[in-house]
Amino acid sequence: MNANEALNGSRPSLRRDLRRQKRQQLIKDLVRDKWMYLMLLPGVLYFVIFKYVPMYGISMAFQDYRPHLGFFGSPWVGFKHFERFFSEPQFWMLFRNTFILALYNLIFFFPLPIILSLMLNEVRHHRFKRFVQTFIYIPHFVSWVVVVGIFYILFTTENGILNELIYRLTGDKIAFLLEADWFRTMIISQSIWKEVGWGTVIFLAALAGVDLQQYEAARIDGASRWRQLWHITLPAIRSTIVILLILRLGNFLDTGFEQIFLMIAPTNREVGDVFDTYVYTKGMTQAQYSYSAAVGLFKSLVGLILVLGANWLAKRFGEEGVY
Repeated sequence: MNANEALNGSRPSLRRDLRRQKRQQLIKDLVRDKWMYLMLLPGVLYFVIFKYVPMYGISMAFQDYRPHLGFFGSPWVGFKHFERFFSEPQFWMLFRNTFILALYNLIFFFPLPIILSLMLNEVRHHRFKRFVQTFIYIPHFVSWVVVVGIFYILFTTENGILNELIYRLTGDKIAFLLEADWFRTMIISQSIWKEVGWGTVIFLAALAGVDLQQYEAARIDGASRWRQLWHITLPAIRSTIVILLILRLGNFLDTGFEQIFLMIAPTNREVGDVFDTYVYTKGMTQAQYSYSAAVGLFKSLVGLILVLGANWLAKRFGEEGVY
């Protein structure tokens, strides 16, 4: 037996030894960090039970689902529901309304928590800073029903506070809650009022990690507050901004069912109907389960494509991305 034959014969045993060593090392790591893995277990179980197991319901989008037949007994129809959805006259109206609202949220809502965080970071009076933070967090815990109720009290033409003020100044009332031209403005305004304060939590946490010595060095070099903001603060939270933007794009077409459903009226339905309300109408009120599942799956695929594309672009520009 020559040296090559001996080496080839020993390779399987070497691979077995390596696998055995890896298993032993894995067992040692599990035993050593058992309490950390035990703390991780509830979160893993939550995602498995409530996120991954229900994904089998996606098959409904490719079936003529009947509750009495179940997933295994309902007939398969392939892409029938997708073809119907894309050929519906309402498709482009729904797509336009959803896209415009999502774009407005991205343009007007997403930057505001960043700006507000930068402003709060410049406040030196700690008690006042904590008071402002608490004050702007509170609307996040208010339900959309209450938010819409508050806007109704303010803007309704029937003794609405702001409408009464406008009437006394101009002699006219504006149907903010009914006119199609005001619908998107109302939706974005509600989202900003309710969530912009809560959106500052992550950015303020990122700003707390900025090394204060960098600011001291910049002040010694004569840098103004604006220069410190531009060259130290923003670069320090840039990766956080990019990651949150990528995650935001994953929910790009999720415009918020509850809020829009409460604000929709026959007079503004042309600009207010979005994919979420359409799914509710078809799935819950008309029992077209497979069709509404197809619409929901289309939304999810668009979000997945946007996340993958945004993550790829972020890496191309030198950022870390989500993964």
